[in-house]
Amino acid sequence: MNLAVTLSSAWNTVYPIIIAVLFFELIIIIHEGGHFVAARLMKIKVNEFSIGMGPKVFSFTRGETKYSLRWVLFGGYCSMEGEDQESDSENSFSSKKVIQRIFVVAAGAVMNLILGFLIIVIITCSQNLVGTTTVAKLEDGAASASYGLQAGDVIKSIDGMKIYTSTDVSTGLSRSADGNVEMVVERDGENVTLNIQFDVEEEDGTQYISMDFWLLGVDKTFANVISNSAATFVSYAKMVFLSLHDLIVGRYNLSDLSGPVGAVSVVSDAVKTSSTGTLKIMALLTINVGLFNLFPVPALDGWRLFLLIGEGIFRKKLPPKWEYVINAVGLVLLLLLMVFVTFSDITKLF
Repeated sequence: MNLAVTLSSAWNTVYPIIIAVLFFELIIIIHEGGHFVAARLMKIKVNEFSIGMGPKVFSFTRGETKYSLRWVLFGGYCSMEGEDQESDSENSFSSKKVIQRIFVVAAGAVMNLILGFLIIVIITCSQNLVGTTTVAKLEDGAASASYGLQAGDVIKSIDGMKIYTSTDVSTGLSRSADGNVEMVVERDGENVTLNIQFDVEEEDGTQYISMDFWLLGVDKTFANVISNSAATFVSYAKMVFLSLHDLIVGRYNLSDLSGPVGAVSVVSDAVKTSSTGTLKIMALLTINVGLFNLFPVPALDGWRLFLLIGEGIFRKKLPPKWEYVINAVGLVLLLLLMVFVTFSDITKLF
């Protein structure tokens, strides 16, 4: 009996981590799969498509491509002919037109963004109602009521941030450091500005606004599921840029960043508590990966897109020597950042 309890407890600890790791690998497979499908459409030879990194578990060859499964399920790659080396083949990456290469390079990030949108659609479809930005009711003794917030108000902005979805409402409130919020609502066809001092709660040294009102939900239709999902997708993307802005202006420190270890921990914790919460985190992560890959940072797809766009405009390539040096420096800096945030993640666990 004790053995069964121990095994059950161990499994309850391990399975959320397995799900989190598999989801991260899914993000990578979708990303590299986007490159793979786009390359094949452009008639570019793919030398190898690998799931995972490190030593091979097994591999097989079909057509001109070797397909591999590797032991470390935290990576993968799509190796194309002429991608990082010279090739005389007419089916090489380097031999294709600029617009074709742009299509192939962008396809990975685009597939991540599509995956994020599909997850949001699944979340929306799984809910009983579709959320809106209209206040449905306020809790008894709500602080916001004493500052003028009323049922029926349509929230238009919070501290200057435009509000389009229920996700925007929670994001806007979470960005207040002291609970003092300027909220613009639409009431009887007119905009009304409210300055509200929300109650603030603290957990693990972090302060949170106590959201003391409920938002109205409406019945699902095909149209509002798609429109709400699209608007929520934009809200999630906006979170990525807001986080970057907050990091640049010093609102957050580098130590507040999370790498793969921290993200796995967050996802595995969500798996234990809420399927909807897990899906929301997964959607945010895959959108984050897709957008981050489009940033013009050396060693990322966005840098290669930047160079390709420059090549298309000026009809001239960056000398391979300089491209190699810039990519190498960018890769080293990214690896150092990854080591830093991974170390930070591990120290937070203990």
